[in-house]
Amino acid sequence: MPRTSKRHSSNKGKTNRHEELPLAEAVKTVMGFQAAKFDETVEVAVRLGIDPRQGTQNIRGAFSLPHGIGKEVRVIAFVDGPAADEAKAAGAIEVGGEELAAKVAGGWFDFDVAIAHPSMMRFVGKLGKVLGPQGKMPTPKSGTVTTDVLTAVKEFVAGKIEFRNDAGGIVHAPVGRRSFGENQLVENVQAFVSHLERLRPNTIKGIYMKKVFIKSTMTPSVAIQLAQ
Repeated sequence: MPRTSKRHSSNKGKTNRHEELPLAEAVKTVMGFQAAKFDETVEVAVRLGIDPRQGTQNIRGAFSLPHGIGKEVRVIAFVDGPAADEAKAAGAIEVGGEELAAKVAGGWFDFDVAIAHPSMMRFVGKLGKVLGPQGKMPTPKSGTVTTDVLTAVKEFVAGKIEFRNDAGGIVHAPVGRRSFGENQLVENVQAFVSHLERLRPNTIKGIYMKKVFIKSTMTPSVAIQLAQ
């Protein structure tokens, strides 16, 4: 049986997972936990009242947080011609077409986001089996298949996040770092949750947003009180 660290035990004793706190208080609680020796990522987990087996109820997209996520995002772009030079200048770590697709197919996944011009999907489409399970497959819905590759690269390098629900109907998303100010985290969480609310499928008849939790990499989660 794995041993629990003293830090984790101490942090766990400071919260009640089943108690829902107002957002600002929940953020303050997480920020008050004993921190690790690195700048932990702060993330939210939103449990939605959707049926992931129904395609019309799946939630997926991309969103620019007001204060970014506080980390370098490694972006690659499937594009050719002058647009490839522009994407590279905008911060893409790799650009290309068929040769870049072959590199990824060969097992290179050292990037966070892949963006593709529609004309490149004849090469990128073959990568679904390797990029799909990692959540890195370019799609129009997430804004990663676009004719405006330059703008997409700029936005994702600046911290635009991709998200989608998992098989349990939960959406996980980074909302900042432990080094952020509490107000920055509050505003990022508010903006992201509000964005998810706007994505509510018309086929949902019951409760759409069931639970929201916030945590950092090495801390317990804290339940957030949803607005009535």
